[in-house]
Amino acid sequence: MPSNSGAAEPGDLRGRLLWLTLFRTVATSLLLVVLALRYGARELGAVEVASFAIIGTVYLLTLGTGLVLRMGLGTRLLAWAQIAFDLALAASVVVLSGGTESPFAVLFLLAIVGASVLLGRRGAALAAVGSALIYSLVTVAAVMSSGRSSSQLALEAATHLIAQLLIGFLSGYLAEQLSRAGGRLSASERDLRQLTALQNRIVGAMPSGLVTCEQGGRVTFVNPAAQAILGLGAVPAGLMIDQLMPGALRLQGARRAELTVPTARGERTLGLSLTPLEGEGKSWLIVFQDLTELQRLQGELDRLDQLAALGRLSAQLAHEVRNPLASMRGAAQLLAGDTLGTPQERMARLIVIEADRLSGLVDGYLRLARPAPPRRILARVDQVASQTVQMLRADPAAGGIVIEESLAEVEAWVDVDQLKQVLLNLLRNAVAEVRPSGRVRVSARCDAQHVVLEVWDSAGSIDADDLHRLFEPFFSRRPGGTGLGLSTVKTIVHEHEGTISVASTPSAGTTFSLRLPRQIGK
Repeated sequence: MPSNSGAAEPGDLRGRLLWLTLFRTVATSLLLVVLALRYGARELGAVEVASFAIIGTVYLLTLGTGLVLRMGLGTRLLAWAQIAFDLALAASVVVLSGGTESPFAVLFLLAIVGASVLLGRRGAALAAVGSALIYSLVTVAAVMSSGRSSSQLALEAATHLIAQLLIGFLSGYLAEQLSRAGGRLSASERDLRQLTALQNRIVGAMPSGLVTCEQGGRVTFVNPAAQAILGLGAVPAGLMIDQLMPGALRLQGARRAELTVPTARGERTLGLSLTPLEGEGKSWLIVFQDLTELQRLQGELDRLDQLAALGRLSAQLAHEVRNPLASMRGAAQLLAGDTLGTPQERMARLIVIEADRLSGLVDGYLRLARPAPPRRILARVDQVASQTVQMLRADPAAGGIVIEESLAEVEAWVDVDQLKQVLLNLLRNAVAEVRPSGRVRVSARCDAQHVVLEVWDSAGSIDADDLHRLFEPFFSRRPGGTGLGLSTVKTIVHEHEGTISVASTPSAGTTFSLRLPRQIGK
């Protein structure tokens, strides 16, 4: 910010000196032309020669000033020297051109204005005082050397002195105000540049895509996230929104909509919103996210839900049908033995055949309900856990639940699909316990021989009497539950040669701990 005196910064002062030097050069050149026209071809006297000598000196000092400014030396000292030179130049021209009767007395006023331009209020004040002193001496010399009355000269001198002091005060005030206004303008420009840079950083760091377009559909801005989502490189000039996101402008008025668009990465499903921007003609702001992966995870979650429902149905069907079916088959065999050689024997044999076929169907359903032998591969267990958490977060039933991850990089020989099934069962149980709000955490670490997976929830609501029954088939703590989820989990863990345990207290929460061998047979 400038000071109250209107003093300029070194760089600003150097620029003012350059402009004032240029102005002095032009003014001196004009004065040279005027003198040449005035004297014409007549022989020059001492006064005329002195005038031209002064003009030559001005040119030489102007050249010297330019060299000093080019070297960047002593800018403020040079400014004071310029003010002193301007006063000396004005005094010389006035003395040579008639003293108090000189038409060039206005040069004192120009020197004062130039001082205010260079050094603000202080420069204007000192220049005005110096000008008044010099003109007073010129007036005294005129009184002593001329026959004019001293009262008339005193009146003229007083008029010039008052004008010089007033010009000094006014130019200093105006220079101060100009300096302050320039400082405020510079601060505003700096703030604007900072805000613009901050805005550009925010828009560049946004994970959501952002596109603006004119009313006619011409794209005016695409942020980096939008370029990444839509597979764009450089945005070509004249790109239309229908080329980039076909059908987007037809969704005007919708608060939130989904749109499938073709991209270089294949079709992407976008969740977007349109907002009108005010200005010279309506334009549009389009903000969107890529929902493709989320929809894929939701589809996978739905598929796992369907498989789990099919498994529960199969287990219930086997439980309800298998035992009565065995009784019916046994009775039909007895009946066939008692009715040998009669039509009833043939009917009994048919019952046995159909019972065997129905038993095969039941066994098929049971194979869906019972995990198949694991097909193990060396997999990153932490990545499997992270993918399962992502699937769960896509489930609306997990809304409002804080799901945390603390996953070290660990590997083990596991069946990836079966491990996902185990974690999904445990995480869903945890979410059901802490709903509608609470915390769930899944963690992974390893020791010398085992990978340890833990699923913790903040509820801690399992009674001590129920802890040892949790993994029993058909035991459920929730109404409508089949009691098969945790028993399936235990079966899969055992098939992986691992162990599972549970601990639950109201203060510490509930933790299911799985220990899986890092290598087969360990």
